[in-house]
Amino acid sequence: MVSLARHFNKPLLSFQNQPITHSLAVSSSSSHIDPLDLYSKEPRQSPKKWYHFLPLCVVVALLLAPHPSIIITITNYYILTLHKPFLASCHLVILYLLMFLIFSSLLVCVVRDPGSVRHHGFMGDDMKATDESEREALRDTSDSEDENMENGAEIGLSEALMSGPSKVGSPEKWCKKCMALKPERTHHCSMCGRCVLKMDHHCPWLGSNCVGHRTYPAFVHFLCGITIFSTYVAIMSAYALWYSFSNPYDVDVYTPIHEMCLALAGIVFALVIGSFFSYHIYLILTNQTTLENISPFLLLRHLPSLPLPHEEEQLYGHRLSEPPKEHELSYKQRMLVKDAHHAVRIYDVGWRRNVGQVFGVKGVRPHHGWVRRLWYGGSSPGDGRHFPRNPGAEELLARLARELMNVDIDR
Repeated sequence: MVSLARHFNKPLLSFQNQPITHSLAVSSSSSHIDPLDLYSKEPRQSPKKWYHFLPLCVVVALLLAPHPSIIITITNYYILTLHKPFLASCHLVILYLLMFLIFSSLLVCVVRDPGSVRHHGFMGDDMKATDESEREALRDTSDSEDENMENGAEIGLSEALMSGPSKVGSPEKWCKKCMALKPERTHHCSMCGRCVLKMDHHCPWLGSNCVGHRTYPAFVHFLCGITIFSTYVAIMSAYALWYSFSNPYDVDVYTPIHEMCLALAGIVFALVIGSFFSYHIYLILTNQTTLENISPFLLLRHLPSLPLPHEEEQLYGHRLSEPPKEHELSYKQRMLVKDAHHAVRIYDVGWRRNVGQVFGVKGVRPHHGWVRRLWYGGSSPGDGRHFPRNPGAEELLARLARELMNVDIDR
C-alpha cells in the first residue's frame, strides 16, 4: 500500500532535471547536427489499399479488350477475304508496336516517382548550390540561436515558433503539411500526402498516383499512344465494315459485328482521349500545368509586394496579407484575378523552349535520347525546382497588385 501511495503521489509532469539518456548523450557528444536534416525527410506515406488499383485494372482491361476483335477482323478480312497476308502482318506489327509503347509509358507513370522534393539523387548543379546556401542559412540561424541561449537572452513564444531564415519561412517556400521546403511550382497532394515537383494533377487511373515533373512526358506519351491507336483501329475497322456492307456474301455473319464494335470504340476513345491529349499539348505550348490552368488564384503567390496606400490612408493600412489570400478578396478583386489569369503566363518563354522544358529535345543524342522519348516519353530535363520566367509577366503582376490595392482602398 505504501508503494502504491508513493506511485500515485508522483507528479505527472516534473520540471526537475532529468537524467540524460544514452541516445541524448551520444547526440550531444557527436558533431554539430545539420539543421536542414530536420526538414529533409518527407512524411511517411501510408501504403495504398487494394482498391486504389481498381481503376488501373480497368485501364488495363480496356486496353486488352479490343484485341480478340482485332485479330478476328484482320484474319477474316485481310487474310481469308482479300488474301493479303502481308498487309495483315503490317497491320498487326503497327498495332502491337503501338500497344507496346502504350504499356511502356503506362508502366513508367505507375512505377516512377513523380518528383520527390527531397530526392537528392536527381538534383542538378543549380539545386545543389541552392541547397547548400539554404544549409548555410540554417546553420547561421542555429548558431545565432545557440549564442542567444548561451548569453541568457530570452525570446517570446511567437518569436521562437516563427524563427528561421526568411527564405524557409515564406509561405511559397514551405509546406505546412509536409513540414519541408516547397520549391517553385510544387504542390501538396492531399491524396498522396506529399509534395510533388511541378505537380500537374492526381490521376486515380494510374494506380492513384500523381503526374509530376518526372512522369509528365510519359503521361503525354501515354495519351498520344492511345489516341493514335484508337484512330488507327477506327479507320481500319471502318474500311472493313464498309466492305462487309458492300459485299455481304463474301464475309461471315459475325465479322461485321466485330468491325462495328471496333469502329465505334475507336471513334469514342479517339475523341475522348484525343481531346485530353490536345488540352495537354496546349498546356505544354503555354508552359502551364493543369493546376495552374484551372486555379487562377495561384497568381496571388507570385504577386510583388503590394503598394502602400495613399498618404491620407496610410494610417489605416490595407486589409490584404502579403501575399493576399483568396478568402480576403472581394468580388471585384476576384474578377480582376480571373481576368488577369487569362493574360498572365508566368512561365511562358516561347513554344520552342516550353516544349524543350518538358521533353528536353534540345541537345538530345540521336542514338540514345530519341529512342527513350519515342519508347516511353523520356523524362523532363532539369531538377524540377527552378524554371525560367516570362519577363513580361512581372509587369502584368505589378499592375494586378496595384489594381487589387485600389479596389481594397475603395471598399
